[in-house]
Amino acid sequence: MRVDLLTREYPPHVYGGAGVHVAELSAVLRRHLDVRVRCFDGARTEEGVTGYDVPDALAEANPALRTFGVDLAMAGDVAGADLVHSHTWYANLAGHLAGLLNGIPHVVSAHSLEPLRPWKAEQLGGGYALSGWAERTAYEGAAAVIAVSAGMRADILRCYPQVDPAKVHVVHNGIDLNGWRRPDTPEATARADEVVRGLGIDPDRPAVVFVGRITRQKGLPYLLRAAEMLPPEVQLVLCAGAPDTPEIASEVTGLVADLRRQRDGVVWIEQMLPRPDLVAVLSASTVFACPSVYEPLGIVNLEAMACGLPVVGTATGGIPEVVEDGVTGLLVPIDQLQDGTGTPVDPERFVADLASALTSLATDPERAAAMGRASRQRVEDHFAWDAIAARTIEVYRSVV
Repeated sequence: MRVDLLTREYPPHVYGGAGVHVAELSAVLRRHLDVRVRCFDGARTEEGVTGYDVPDALAEANPALRTFGVDLAMAGDVAGADLVHSHTWYANLAGHLAGLLNGIPHVVSAHSLEPLRPWKAEQLGGGYALSGWAERTAYEGAAAVIAVSAGMRADILRCYPQVDPAKVHVVHNGIDLNGWRRPDTPEATARADEVVRGLGIDPDRPAVVFVGRITRQKGLPYLLRAAEMLPPEVQLVLCAGAPDTPEIASEVTGLVADLRRQRDGVVWIEQMLPRPDLVAVLSASTVFACPSVYEPLGIVNLEAMACGLPVVGTATGGIPEVVEDGVTGLLVPIDQLQDGTGTPVDPERFVADLASALTSLATDPERAAAMGRASRQRVEDHFAWDAIAARTIEVYRSVV
């Protein structure tokens, strides 16, 4: 069976969880299938991977129209595939058109939903209506939809009631267990220590770490306000970059500056770290923070857990399917507005509860370490890529 995977993100241009997912999934699927990857951001040299640029005629167009230009080029190259599998709205239209053009099934993987990210109108303007149209059209026309969590499946059926529930399958994200683990040799430990000290992190102090893009859904401003309540000995390490808009970039910059005036130990790493360096940062930390207000699953949580960290995460979306409350971390309750933004009804209460949960683990290293060991075991038991790929192939075979 030949499967063409369509995605915006693919190494070396990976900005979020969807890109990680496609890279890892494609590697495992290639052991069983003929897999071709089609992605954005220009030509690639990897065998079986084709990259596309925005057509020159659309270089100054709205971002959604530039995306559609790439989609049309992708769709025209899928001939010969038995199935096309698209990831995120950026590639959904390409998958939908390729399926129609070639008479083959189109499978969609749902990593997020446009109706639940209304703040994207800040980025796309009228293009947000186009991205929503492309996503809805693809979902309603797909032979199958893969949701990365049961929470995401419920969101799909709520946002797109025309989709047949029988077509929506839950297949969780996976994690590369070998690539994400604590350093376990003297040489690796020494290198990791050098890395974290070079980044300004004190490995001898407890640390709360955040990893993610600067976007509304990740809830970083709530974490920065919660950090004001952390004990003075606790560091805050932010691996945060690629802001969605100048407005949220300015907000986060201001909050970090305010926090630094109040306390030391605030480390902000804006560049994307190579995986070994990020593993070093995670392994030197005490607890991982996931303050998201919208999170279909959260690959970053799996990465932190694989490195032996407990997760303090918002009890929303797919996070409760990953974080076992009281065992692999703590879930922070949240009552959210139902307007699509995910905004806490009581932001001050959410911030206070987040600060309390983070403090309870950051100041109890033995409990945090025990939860970290349970976290590693949980990802080994439930989120290995071989099992995720097998479930994905089951979905493929059900529609071919």
